Amino acid sequence: MIFTGEISLKTKGDGEIIDITAKVQKIVTDAGITNGIATVFVTHSTVGITTVEFEPGLVADLDKLWERLAPKNIPYGHDAHWGDGNGYAHVRASLLGASLTVPITEKKLVLGTWQQVIIVDFDNRPRSRIVIVQVMGE
Repeated sequence: MIFTGEISLKTKGDGEIIDITAKVQKIVTDAGITNGIATVFVTHSTVGITTVEFEPGLVADLDKLWERLAPKNIPYGHDAHWGDGNGYAHVRASLLGASLTVPITEKKLVLGTWQQVIIVDFDNRPRSRIVIVQVMGE
């Protein structure tokens, strides 16, 4: 069986990290699947997804990491082409990735004790975002 759900979010951009674990689990519960997988996909090119221990120290560490890897204040070809100033956001999102697969056992996401599913909105302004969750299993 395959079940598809959607999470709609309003984000602030600028590296905002949002814990979506409970929303993903709700879709898994609604799917009625006992064992399988959940694929979580962000439908935007300036948003990434992963799992982390969602706590203030790690959030600060990630902010510093992204600035080291893809600084905001250097020239990007994307900005030269489009003029929207978010080339760094596209690069950061591509490094993090747009999807995540999580196993499901006994109707629950299989996550470690300190793991939460998060999205990171790297864009340079607030946005409306969509996350697709597709649940497959039995």
